[in-house]
Formats: sequence, C-alpha cells, structure tokens
Amino acid sequence: MPLRLSRAEALALRMTSLLLRPHPVARLARVADVVEWFGAMQAQDAASGLWSLGARLPGRTQDDVRAALERREALRTWPMRGTVHLVPARDAHWMLAVTGVRALATVAGRWRQLGLTVADGDQAGDVLGEALSGGGRLSRTDCLAALRDAGLDTSGQRGYHLLWYASQRGITCIAPHVGAEQTFVLLDEWVPDPHRPERDEALAMLAHRYVRGHGPVTRHELARWSGLTVTDATRAVALAGDLLAPVEVDGEAAVVDAALLDAPRAPVDDVHTLPGFDEYLLGFKDRSLMLDPAHGDAVVPGNNGMFQSTVVRDGRVVGTWKRTLGRSAVTVTVRQLVPFDAALRARVDAALAGYARFLGLELRHSW
Repeated sequence: MPLRLSRAEALALRMTSLLLRPHPVARLARVADVVEWFGAMQAQDAASGLWSLGARLPGRTQDDVRAALERREALRTWPMRGTVHLVPARDAHWMLAVTGVRALATVAGRWRQLGLTVADGDQAGDVLGEALSGGGRLSRTDCLAALRDAGLDTSGQRGYHLLWYASQRGITCIAPHVGAEQTFVLLDEWVPDPHRPERDEALAMLAHRYVRGHGPVTRHELARWSGLTVTDATRAVALAGDLLAPVEVDGEAAVVDAALLDAPRAPVDDVHTLPGFDEYLLGFKDRSLMLDPAHGDAVVPGNNGMFQSTVVRDGRVVGTWKRTLGRSAVTVTVRQLVPFDAALRARVDAALAGYARFLGLELRHSW
C-alpha cells in the first residue's frame, strides 16, 4: 500500500526535496552537486539562476557560483520545454536528445509566422559552428552579427529562434556571461567528454532526478516539466524502479525519492526569499501546495510567464519582492500577500540580508 500523505506532509517533503530544508542523505557542497540533484534547474533569467544556486549553498557568494560555472560544473541550454535551464555539463547532450526532440517538433507553426525555415536553422548552426570553432566564445551580439553577415534575417524574434535552434540541436550552448552579456560556445568543445547513456537509462535518470528534487509528484508533473509524453514519463518512472516510492496525496497516486521516506514530515516554520524563476514554483504545473490561487496574479501578473521573486514561509508564498541594484547596495521592496507581524518582518529582513551577502552588497529596504 502506498504511504498516504496529508497536504501538509506532502509540502514538508517537497520542501526537503527542493533542498530548502535539511535532507536525510543529500550532502551537497558544489554547484555541480546541486544541479545534478535536480537534473535541470530553471535559468531563463541568469540572475535568478545564480540565486537559485546560492539559496541552496549557504555561505557561497555570487562570485563563487560564477567561478563554478566558468569551471563548467554546469551550463545553460534549452533542454526542457524549449526553455533555458542549468544542467550538468556532461549531461547536456543526452538531455537535449531525449527531451529536445518534441520542442523542435512544436516550433514549426511559430517559424512559419516568423518566415523561418529548417534550412535557415541549419544554416545558422553551420555559421555558428564555424565562427566558434577552435575554442571561440562570442557574445550574443557577435553571434547575431555573424548570422546577419551570412545573409540570415535576425530581426524581431528571428535571431533568438536561430540561436535557440543551434543550441537545441546540440551545436552550441550558453556559456557564463561576460559583463552583462550572454555568451555562446560550441557544446562539443565546452564538454569534450559527454555522458551518452542509452535511452532507457536516460529516462530512468531523468525521472529519478526530477522526483528526488521535487517530490512528491505525479507522472503528469514529470511529463509537464520535462516535455516528455505522458507515456514516456510513465515508462521513465517504471524504469527508475526502487529508487522511487509510491505515495498518495489527496487520493492521487504520486511518487517520492525512496530516500526521502525517512525525512521529517512535520511542518517547519522557516522563511526563504527565492528568485522568481526557481524550481520551487516553476518545477510544477499544480502549485496549490505552495501558492494560494488568490495570490496567483501577484506572483505572475497577467499570467504572462514572468514570475515575481517570492517570500516563502513554511513552504507557502506569503509575499513577493523586487530588487534594485546599485554600486554598493541592493534595495529591496517587499509586497505582503498576508499580514506580516514584527517577528515575521524581522525574519524576512534576515533572509534578505543573506541575499545581499550573496551579492556582496549592502542591503537597503523599501517596504
């Protein structure tokens, strides 16, 4: 019989899976460890991706995380649903092969609207392959210039789609920023020793990593997160075997990492200040365990896909926050979605102070 979990117990386990509470077996000290734990981490916004790592590696600074990315402990590319994620460097090839094929198949309609063809995409891949060959590293601006010089139209969203296509095909990947600008390199040169598992092994790894970093979750959540079909997601869960354990939440079948069954399931009164693009919310389609539907528009205004940074207490979103960076200080404005008493406000201040230390800046408030 699967273990029956209350919603509160499920949320407590989920916060542990997300590495926002102490885990019974995870002892992760490096950027590479955290990214491999999740399998892939949201990183559409580079700054959010850095703080997602920093929030799970206490004591590390933004410079520490950037240095780890320069050491190629992880890289950014478009493996899941055609969106940018941090993935383990050695796993980028197989993740693109397993999950990227459906993203490529779904882009045809949008490309027709943009006046792009597969031949344009293939030409872009050839142009970037030549421009970056031999250890080259070019800014986004320079990559687009190379495409234009080859006769490709990069106006509107065409340039973005051509860069996306080259990475989706495993030709390029996103290297760490230089200054404020995104850079690109050849994936085969940036990762000369890729892991290339067979498809069944890859599916099992994908399922295990997603579940251990997000569980309890359903196979439908795995399909939504990864871009796999529900059939493939169901197969992936089965292939993961005893690494996953069945549970039941609100009468619905789900799975968790088997190692998590010994984790505390009692509520924990903790406070976190998380970036907007974080696995905490974006790793799930059904966010009702963490987010009151009444607060949905405050977190994703207009449901436009742009997530606000969140204040989280005991696993639930209680506020949002925005930052303004200065030369020596970061100014943070907090919006309360539930009333904050003096004690909670002090705890939010302490959490934000941790963010400021991560940036190496002084914290200023604008409540």
